Amino acid sequence: MTDKKTQKQTGNDKALPVVIWGSGAIGGTIGAALVRAGREVLFVDSSKEHVERMRSGGLRISGPVESFACSTKAVTPDEMTGQWPLILLAVKAHHTESATQQLLPFLRSDGVVVSCQNGMNETVIADIVGKDRVIGAFVNFLADYIEPGEIHYGGRGAVVVGETDGTMSDRVRDIHQTLRLFEPEAVLTEDIFGYLWGKAAYGTLLKTSAIADASILDYLTDQTYRSVLLGMIQEVLAAAKAEGASPKPFNGFEPAAFLANDKAGIAQSLDALRAYNAVSTKTHSGVWRDLVKRKRQTDVVAQLNPVRTVARQHGVATPLIDQLIELVEDVETGRRQVGAKTFAALSEVAS
Repeated sequence: MTDKKTQKQTGNDKALPVVIWGSGAIGGTIGAALVRAGREVLFVDSSKEHVERMRSGGLRISGPVESFACSTKAVTPDEMTGQWPLILLAVKAHHTESATQQLLPFLRSDGVVVSCQNGMNETVIADIVGKDRVIGAFVNFLADYIEPGEIHYGGRGAVVVGETDGTMSDRVRDIHQTLRLFEPEAVLTEDIFGYLWGKAAYGTLLKTSAIADASILDYLTDQTYRSVLLGMIQEVLAAAKAEGASPKPFNGFEPAAFLANDKAGIAQSLDALRAYNAVSTKTHSGVWRDLVKRKRQTDVVAQLNPVRTVARQHGVATPLIDQLIELVEDVETGRRQVGAKTFAALSEVAS
């Protein structure tokens, strides 16, 4: 492995070929934009049907933001070859370890993995590839995998990238420029974990709306859900505060208002979040789609366990998070169904 100084100067070639490892909602949307911008992109996905469709018919991006199709090179992990300088990892959080183990042989010695995922997965990746070969990223745009070869891009959202140690390097500046080919307002930050903690807090409302069988907009609006919504966010923010993190605002979400229990600030933030989600054609969270439509395991536990670990280290109680994880596992195994009855079990904890 190259040393840290050399490693972080790598990447001055802004036209580095890109591997998208995990070509669903996040990876497919970003990767298609890079292809359209003229970048060399290889899509990797575990779904043979999705890969075959991308090979034969390309990848279609549909939705109100833009609709287009692009020709794509695609392989399954077992077909992967070569050594690559830049891999954007975009798998679900609970697949991070296995996917990183799979990609490791194909990561160039001076290459980097960018965690374009939901959750704080950078530590898991670093344990496998080395901490100097990981770059953090935060994404909040709205997209869904519809069917093999098609991704629905429902709404723009924040995209942020940064070195995990807070430094500013040549390689992260180049990756920032790469991501701007997808999202022109992408942010380069010295505090990527601030954004990841912010998303962890905001993400609880996406997960709990799924348990309630509610749209994102209804969950933000209906007072039935309010005590749980606030309690979940505040548990995450309390853990972040104890850790010494400073969660960052994005797309209308203002962590400081929730942490301070500033009622006026919270109301203003919720209004902004409603406005942000109202213009999107992505009506329900990805967790809801996994539970209700795709009938598969979610990444709720993988996303929330790092929060619980930090909370326990600092003696911060997380009764709502604990209950949510239990309820999600019950739904995944068929012991419960999403809806008002299951959500009531959260409401009881919040009351």
